[in-house]
Amino acid sequence: MSFLSQATRRWLFIRIGTVLLVGAIWQAAAWFVASPDFPSCTGVLSSIHFHLTQGDMLLNLWVTLKRVAISFVISMLIGVVIGVLMGTYSKLNRLTDTALIIALNVPALVTILLCYIWFGLVESAAIAAVVLNKIPTVVVMIREGARVVDHDLLAVAKIYRLSPRRTFFKVFLPQLYPFIMASARSGLSLIWKIVLVVELLGRSDGVGFALNTQFQFFDITGILAYTCAFISIILCIEAVVFRPLDRLIARGSVHG
Repeated sequence: MSFLSQATRRWLFIRIGTVLLVGAIWQAAAWFVASPDFPSCTGVLSSIHFHLTQGDMLLNLWVTLKRVAISFVISMLIGVVIGVLMGTYSKLNRLTDTALIIALNVPALVTILLCYIWFGLVESAAIAAVVLNKIPTVVVMIREGARVVDHDLLAVAKIYRLSPRRTFFKVFLPQLYPFIMASARSGLSLIWKIVLVVELLGRSDGVGFALNTQFQFFDITGILAYTCAFISIILCIEAVVFRPLDRLIARGSVHG
């Protein structure tokens, strides 16, 4: 691990140590309870191995991850654009604020059911349901970021006659990076949960479908196996994608 920085090694040790501690507590609790309704950590790991080698876990994980990625990208792009517009133009914000509040409070289940009824049990309906559920939360966070943008910096850019494009990408957008990253992190954790509900209700593949199958057999170990497997993927995304982006943005802020 010598090729990793000291900060990265420390981060990895803390995360791995936390996982091992949770696993040890889980194993001890399962041993103490001694009930089939509370499977042990080793039992869940064995179930993961079984579903990976003899089941469809890899396929289901891939299908769900693909839906999560597509929904995430679409909702972030649309949400960032709307959030910037609402945060920049007060009149637009006043006109659309009520609609945003309504969208935030529509239950995710209602949106999913309506999309399936309107568009049928198809892939596009599943993606649309997830995107519609996520966009409002992205808009709220980005709007607040756009509201606190330093207008003095924009004035300086105007004095130096920077083009609108350069002003946006070099002055305006960097101030939104913390809000975009926060929205991305919260968005990923929310989207994959909504995707599971979408798959459970109207798809014939994916982790949500697999969880429904395990539920029908009251297979608690299988349910936890799929859950832990997908959470592991999300943790890997955090380590491989979000942390490097954080460092890159921080380095750019320092040198910028």
